[in-house]
Amino acid sequence: MRILHLSTRLIIGGSQENTLLSCIGAADHGHTVALGYGPIYGPEGSLLPRVVADGRIERFEIPDLTRSVDPLRDWRCLQQLRALIQAWRPDVVHTHSSKAGILGRGAAWSARVRVVVHTIHGLPFHPYQSWLKNAAYVRAERWAAKRCHAIVSVADAMTVGALAHKIGRPEQFVTIRSGMEIAPWLVAQRDRGRIRKQFGWGDETVVLGTVARLAELKGHDDLIDAFTPLLRADTKSRVALLWVGDGWWRQRLVDRLNKAGIADRVALAGLVDPSEIPALMSAMDVIVHPSYREGLPRAAVQGALIGKPVIAYDVDGGREVCKTGVTGILVKAGDVAALRAAAEALIANPSECSAMGQRGRELVQHEFDSRTMVDQLDALYARLWAQSK
Repeated sequence: MRILHLSTRLIIGGSQENTLLSCIGAADHGHTVALGYGPIYGPEGSLLPRVVADGRIERFEIPDLTRSVDPLRDWRCLQQLRALIQAWRPDVVHTHSSKAGILGRGAAWSARVRVVVHTIHGLPFHPYQSWLKNAAYVRAERWAAKRCHAIVSVADAMTVGALAHKIGRPEQFVTIRSGMEIAPWLVAQRDRGRIRKQFGWGDETVVLGTVARLAELKGHDDLIDAFTPLLRADTKSRVALLWVGDGWWRQRLVDRLNKAGIADRVALAGLVDPSEIPALMSAMDVIVHPSYREGLPRAAVQGALIGKPVIAYDVDGGREVCKTGVTGILVKAGDVAALRAAAEALIANPSECSAMGQRGRELVQHEFDSRTMVDQLDALYARLWAQSK
């Protein structure tokens, strides 16, 4: 098959990694694969070098495929996508993210592509933006759902949320977990000592770690509010924070850390190549992921893979990985007191941390393997192709 994936931004992020691994996996299965994406810029990094290094994936930058809503650029983008589809002639168009998903499905459907699939990595409507923007997204997603054959959800919560807003039909949905290359995570603990030494941490230091873009709704402000009292009370410096990632909010957050007087207790690893993240997470004792909106928190899955307990906000698909008392602790979004209490509970009980980490690894090891994801996608494409005859 000729498979064209479309994604709005090829930055370093969960949905983008999912898309990249879907492309690589399809190429491994013998398919001809192409990837279309919008312009890459900013401090959040790019996955383009990995695409280039693979060498098997055709690349198309769509000049007007941008994240922000812009009627004129969006109209031009739709024409660019139609032209790409007509020229490349895919058997399957698989879209990712909201903007590429809406415009890409419209373009593919009008071109009568035999198989059109969309993956929901996270719903574009949520309580933290205006009702008008939410209404526009719901209407657009309803329109786009009528222009595809299947909708893949990375978490069951995505299906529930979409159907609750009358987006799509129940029979269109299938849950396929967002896969990752698990081998590096299973052996990453061997790097723990080296990374902790690099940051000046001994075996006695408990490291609370976060892997996320430094951006709105990722919860870094809540980390500061929750852990400032904890770090100030910890006069012997037995607790430290490690933040992995970069973004537009970096300087603002650094200013907050300095004002709170805890900047020396928070290690900022910054933007790193995705291949370095397993080693960095091996240095952590607890993964803390207070994001306000996630399809399914990839950092929580990675934490479980590496055998760490996870503290996460109870939003979207978080509870499908982080199970309170089993693999970690779920906290109500925005409850900084509960966030601090969860961390204190795990710090005080290292044996339970270890047990939660082991249970988490057993939960996710097969289900979130990228090879499982690719096999399931391949089977979905084949089924839809057969039905289209």
